[in-house]
Amino acid sequence: AAGVPKPLPSSGPKSLREMPHPLATSSSEEMGPALTPSPDLLLPRSIADKDLSLPNGTPVDTSSPASSSSLLNRLQLDDDLDGETRDLFVTVDDPKKHVCTMETYITYRVTTKTTRAEFDLPEYSVRRRYQDFDWLRNKLEESQPTHLIPPLPEKFVVKGVVDRFSEEFVETRRKALDKFLKRITDHPVLSFNEHFNVFLTAKDLNAYKKQGMALLSKMGESVKYVTGGYKLRNRPLEFAAIGEYLDTFSLKLGTIDRIAQRIIKEQLEYLVELREYGPVYSTWGGLEVELSEPLEGVSACIGNCCTALEELSEDMTEDFLPVLREYILYSESMKNVLKKRDQVQAEYEAKLEAVALKKEDRPKVPTDVEKCQDRVECFNADLKADMERWQNNKRQDFRQLLMGMADKNIQYYEKCLTAWESIIPLLQDKPETK
Repeated sequence: AAGVPKPLPSSGPKSLREMPHPLATSSSEEMGPALTPSPDLLLPRSIADKDLSLPNGTPVDTSSPASSSSLLNRLQLDDDLDGETRDLFVTVDDPKKHVCTMETYITYRVTTKTTRAEFDLPEYSVRRRYQDFDWLRNKLEESQPTHLIPPLPEKFVVKGVVDRFSEEFVETRRKALDKFLKRITDHPVLSFNEHFNVFLTAKDLNAYKKQGMALLSKMGESVKYVTGGYKLRNRPLEFAAIGEYLDTFSLKLGTIDRIAQRIIKEQLEYLVELREYGPVYSTWGGLEVELSEPLEGVSACIGNCCTALEELSEDMTEDFLPVLREYILYSESMKNVLKKRDQVQAEYEAKLEAVALKKEDRPKVPTDVEKCQDRVECFNADLKADMERWQNNKRQDFRQLLMGMADKNIQYYEKCLTAWESIIPLLQDKPETK
């Protein structure tokens, strides 16, 4: 089983005027001082995951004065200083497989700890399946249409390509669901939503699902049924800039995602060949008495390189790709909110035109027009706030992601370098005994 490649998965402030374009030359400034190289970055990093050894069993000392995780440690110190006091903690863990007559599915344990007065108890533990998370997200979209709702991992997988009951897939999904709830928990509005409370506390969620079929917010209804095909006359420039930014951002991430998946696929194919390559030297060494020791050394060296490459591919698959995929979905969610904002503004402009066409002397604007204007202003304020929050999360997540990727690649090449250096003494000429 060790030689079979693992399937790839389909893969939680600045003002808007300061928001950098993803192709801007000043994008390096967004990364902040945390990326500035420091002297200890030039020192060799430790290779602690796997012990390398010479063919004769002698361990190779790969310790170094600076840990390769020091980059992430320094980075996390910056990211943790958000100045927010948390009173709600939610985790998703303990996936379990349920086999029924009609279907087979996975449930996850959702644990909540809180000091909020809205909760009757300080701690809850319930089990939820994917469709329950999907229900929650739909309810948040209906009841909070002016806010950005975090994305869920994609529901459908390609049969025969990804086994949705494999440990790797279930763990990847568990991490994504945990991130989904933590994004909601950290939001100053969504975390107080009544549907979120029910999701975290109700033992029987199906009873609430049936009750809530017809309970949509008035705001959500008004957003759905607006004038179709109306072209905005005066769309604010800042929201036009957000739309352009999201289009470019999702395009670039999609390209990176596709290339990264190709690279991992090629790495796994190379790994299969490498596993067949090493034993050949060992077999050859059994036929050559004088060359047996160096040939065995090369075989062991290739084996160590195989282990290092397998770990690198796993890290890319489990840590790198899911973050890319989440932010591609995140950008689509933001585009949907932006579209809803435009629809409400279109409704407002259409009503203003209708009032003007009546040619009646009215000292004041009709009430329904004023309410529509209030909805536009509400959308604008909420969308700006969520965009700033999303940008902050994005900066932190991608700094940590890219730092982690750099560390993993450094560790991989150091392990390979150490493995090859370990066989040099075996290949050097030894003085002949007279």
